[in-house]
Amino acid sequence: MATDGDDDKPSTAQAATARFVYGPRALSSVLPALIRPAFRGRAAATAQVLADWAEIVGPTFAPLTTPRRLSSGTLTIACAGPMAMELQHVAPALMERVNSHLGRIAVTRLRFVQSAPASPAGAVPAERVPASDAARAAVAALPPGEVRDALERLGRLVLARSSA
Repeated sequence: MATDGDDDKPSTAQAATARFVYGPRALSSVLPALIRPAFRGRAAATAQVLADWAEIVGPTFAPLTTPRRLSSGTLTIACAGPMAMELQHVAPALMERVNSHLGRIAVTRLRFVQSAPASPAGAVPAERVPASDAARAAVAALPPGEVRDALERLGRLVLARSSA
C-alpha cells in the first residue's frame, strides 16, 4: 500500500543520475564519454581504422597519411600530392592490411585526397638555433684552418637562406 510519504521519494533512476561518485573510477566508465565526441557520426569500422591507423599502415606511411572516412567500401586517405602516387602502387597491399585488421572485407577501393601532412601527435617544434651557432657546431670536428672557416661561412649562408 502506498502512503502519502512515498510520493516524495525520488525513483531509483533519478537517484542514480543525481548521485556523484568521488574518488577513483574505472576507466571503462569514463572513456565512452570522452571518445564519443571524437567519433560522432562515424561507423564502427571507420572509428577502428582511425584509432589504429599507425598500427595498420606501419611507421613508413603513418606520419604521411591520415584516414578521413570509410563509406560504401571506399576508404578516403588524405596525403601530400607526391605520396598519393606511391600509395597507388601499394594500394592492394594497403587494402589487404586494413581488411585483415578489421576482420572482414570493408575496403574495396581507396580514394586519395590532397592535404598537407599533419605533424605527429606530441611533436614539439624544434627551437631555432642561430645559423652561426649551427654552422660552427657542424664543423667543430674539423681541424682549424682555412677549409674549416670556409665551410663554416658556407654553412651560415645555407642555413640563413633555408630559414628565411
